[in-house]
Amino acid sequence: MPDALLTLASDLRIACQRVSRRVRFESSEELAPHLVSALANLKHGPLTPGELAEIERVAPPSMTRTTNCLVEKGLVDRVDHPTDGRSKVLSLSASGRSSLERIGRARDDWMVHQLEGLTPDEQALLRSATDLLNRVVGR
Repeated sequence: MPDALLTLASDLRIACQRVSRRVRFESSEELAPHLVSALANLKHGPLTPGELAEIERVAPPSMTRTTNCLVEKGLVDRVDHPTDGRSKVLSLSASGRSSLERIGRARDDWMVHQLEGLTPDEQALLRSATDLLNRVVGR
């Protein structure tokens, strides 16, 4: 592997991690980032706790703690699975959907404030980089 490509890969990985961390922690104090992530995955439709654990890449007991917290806060509804009596189905409650939208707006607002000081050329460069990053991770 060429050194320049390895350096780019490392620099890009670190920059993406920093952006992700800043957006998650500085834009919202409402919910911990792992709770927001679980809610975001339920936005697309109901899941079992096992499916959600797999998507989040965490152990089932960890996801059980996460979903119990979300259910206690009224952000997630948990009902019996229609065909598997041993399992449950999780879905966003109206309050969970509202919280997720509010957190998304706060994160977007935070990012807008970071981008406001950039020149139009720098903003255009970030637009191109965003499209390229989406293509890279979409492979």
